[in-house]
Amino acid sequence: MKDFKEYTRNISDLDIFKRLVTYIKPEKKKFFSSVILMVFSTIMRLIPAFLLGLTIDAISNNQLTLEEKLTLIVYYSVGFFLSFILDIVAEYFHNLWLQEIGQNIIKSIRLQTFDHINNLGPDQINQVPVGKLVTRVMNDTNTLSEMYTGIAANLIKNIFFLLGTLGILFIINYKLTLILLLFLPVVIIAAIIFRKYSRQNYREVRSGVSNINAYLSENLSGIKIIQSFNQEEKINTDFLNKSSKLKNSYLKEIFIFGIYRPLIYLLSIVGVVFILYYGALDVINNAIYLIPFTSGLLFSFYYYVREFFQPILQIAEEFNLLQNAFASAEKVFDVLDTKPTIQDKIDSISLDSFNGEIEFKNVWFNYIPNEWVLKNVSFKLNKDETIALVGPTGSGKSTILKLIVRDYEVQKGNIYIDGIDIRDINRSSLRKFIGQMMQDVFLFSGTIEQNISLFDNNKSLENIIEASRFVGLDSIVSGFKEKYDKFVLERGNNFSSGEKQLISFARTVLYNPSLMMLDEATSNIDSESEEIIQKSLERMMNISTMIIVAHRLSTIQHADKILVLNNGKIIERGNHQELLKIRGSYYNLYKIQYDKEKKNVR
Repeated sequence: MKDFKEYTRNISDLDIFKRLVTYIKPEKKKFFSSVILMVFSTIMRLIPAFLLGLTIDAISNNQLTLEEKLTLIVYYSVGFFLSFILDIVAEYFHNLWLQEIGQNIIKSIRLQTFDHINNLGPDQINQVPVGKLVTRVMNDTNTLSEMYTGIAANLIKNIFFLLGTLGILFIINYKLTLILLLFLPVVIIAAIIFRKYSRQNYREVRSGVSNINAYLSENLSGIKIIQSFNQEEKINTDFLNKSSKLKNSYLKEIFIFGIYRPLIYLLSIVGVVFILYYGALDVINNAIYLIPFTSGLLFSFYYYVREFFQPILQIAEEFNLLQNAFASAEKVFDVLDTKPTIQDKIDSISLDSFNGEIEFKNVWFNYIPNEWVLKNVSFKLNKDETIALVGPTGSGKSTILKLIVRDYEVQKGNIYIDGIDIRDINRSSLRKFIGQMMQDVFLFSGTIEQNISLFDNNKSLENIIEASRFVGLDSIVSGFKEKYDKFVLERGNNFSSGEKQLISFARTVLYNPSLMMLDEATSNIDSESEEIIQKSLERMMNISTMIIVAHRLSTIQHADKILVLNNGKIIERGNHQELLKIRGSYYNLYKIQYDKEKKNVR
């Protein structure tokens, strides 16, 4: 199994680029239209400097009359104005289209990443702190958004401008242009060195951000424990260390870029000095290349040389940001390339109905190789039956439930759902017939109504109230001023354990599953809610097939079958009375709990 907690590999820039380009395909028409506008905008931007040079030549040409000079100046001014206006219009539309393209692409990547995480196995999800997953879906995709909407566009624009400027320089004076090109090898070598160190540093920065997000998410969730044990100082120290490490990564990034940009600027100054010296000599000597080299064109050439180095400087800046985007892309692709441990077969079956019949046949399972949690487990659950699983912690009770919903796959043996091997069934179609009630009930921020319906607008308030009445929740909700509109704080912190469990019961009943599974759902309830929940359980046993994992044996006395597990094996089976008669493990568990409850009553 692949773990994506940290980098498991380094993806080459070329591979990242190819994958990022594939997301442009759905937007290719608008993208190419934007590129055409970009090229047009670049051409319009190159015209004014050339026109300024021609204007200077016209003014200084003594062979022209005043009227001829004014006429040329008017023509050049109109050309200057039109090129400026057309540049602005083209720039506006190509930026607008690129922003739209970029946002559509990021939406696609973010949805793809979120959907992929949803399909990973619980073992894979549990390996990664929630904060890191949030970083992948939000922070890293936001960085990619900057690339598509800004970095990539500016990079392409500057490359076009660079090529266009180089072309005009060759036309004006190819000798000076060749001198200018002598500086390019130094620029290229500097860029290669810069790329190597900046990419490595950006990885450190992205990992640092991810680690801090994960640390914050975990410690803010456990803030009550931290405060209870006076661990604030230690937590602050740890956070300071992680923040200092991230700060050092950022400073290293600034240092690397701080060397590269001044180097390019220094080369531009040296280039301008050379151009002015040799260009002045050509003007004095009336040199002719493809066109006569005049004082006005020397000014244009000087302007273009200054502009020639500006895109290189901007490309350096964009390249700096591009490395950041590639580092984020590497993180995102690392998640997307993580294959789910549980995958449906290509020809998997979609269930249209589920009678609730389940059979375990010689099932073996382990989380760690050769450390078997279930050993040759076999049992059958018929339609509308209730089966209870009891036994010490670690005996395999909850594992059986996880295998039924295909959170994991069996290593040996078979599980049959209505006579069909579970591995041949599409997971989503299987789970829509199963309702799960866990020990640790998770409630979302929202109203009671929304938590019962799971934000499904197709579930009417009448149906929600009906489900709540069935499980006994309505008597509690009626005591709230807001009724079903009462707001639930994060994780349901404003509700008791019993109230949260009843909301979970109502949620399950509302979706009318063919199979209901309770995993220690009654272990943490308060005494006031226990009676309501007990009656609720008895009613729920009559509406569908049910599997109950419980330590409180009082909640399972009415079960049709009770399986007693120990060390991954079923050691006893039967109903409540049958198991008491044989005076085995179940009898001992029941006697211990009965004596304890009797003592508490006294």
